[in-house]
Amino acid sequence: MSLSRIRNVASAALAVLCLTGSYATTSALALPASSQAPDNSSQNKGHTETADSQPNSKMDRETTAKIRKAIVGDKDLSTYAHNIKVITANGQVSLKGPVQTDEEKQKVVALVANIVSPDKITNNLTVK
Repeated sequence: MSLSRIRNVASAALAVLCLTGSYATTSALALPASSQAPDNSSQNKGHTETADSQPNSKMDRETTAKIRKAIVGDKDLSTYAHNIKVITANGQVSLKGPVQTDEEKQKVVALVANIVSPDKITNNLTVK
């Protein structure tokens, strides 16, 4: 057997071992069948405004993008705050979703108030 053939066989065997090992690791980390994946759908019930209902005007899209960038850019905020829903319709901004603390809720609203007038903000944030 030639040296290049041996290398090819060794590479193929290593690839199989790596794939098998990563499959085993992934399987071991999978959630048990009885546990339920995180879901905040119950918190969204009763909200008539959703991201899908946001108008597609350029100004509303740009406002939402600026707000999202400001929120995600603040690394002191929790993952909850980074994932709140921001909906801009005709210049009115609605904020929805859970945050960790009252202080975080106030900080998010303050960030948004730097982008739009405070009277254009509807704050539906909840403290988890």
